[in-house]
Amino acid sequence: MEATQMHAFIDLLRREEALLLGGDTDALLTLTQEKISLYHTQQRLHEARMQLLERLGLDSPAAAIEAFCQDLPETRRRWDEILRLAADARERNTLNGKLIVERMQHNQGALNILLKAANRPQFYDADGNTRSGGSGRLLGSA
Repeated sequence: MEATQMHAFIDLLRREEALLLGGDTDALLTLTQEKISLYHTQQRLHEARMQLLERLGLDSPAAAIEAFCQDLPETRRRWDEILRLAADARERNTLNGKLIVERMQHNQGALNILLKAANRPQFYDADGNTRSGGSGRLLGSA
């Protein structure tokens, strides 16, 4: 169950990366809701596992799972897969976070240029070159 959820989460992170690289912000909004839902499912599975270990009187989750899986090679294999998938998800999520920061910086730069342009209208000289500010009269003034 948990491995299946992790695979779904990693697939979602791959889609998120593709949307970030493609600049498809509308699709990102929809994907965010799905990401939140999958995250909450993963969190519930984690909490259920922690409660089970607590009821069994096992303090250290990592050590408890190691001890539990000692004589269960298939269970150990599945647990190792979950750990591997979790590491992959963490790396992909970190990468996507960096892509989001880059996109935000790009957007902020573009916004700053637009705001600067709005506060300083561009004027053109006789040759069509831009120049900031005007040296002549305002339109409509004599």
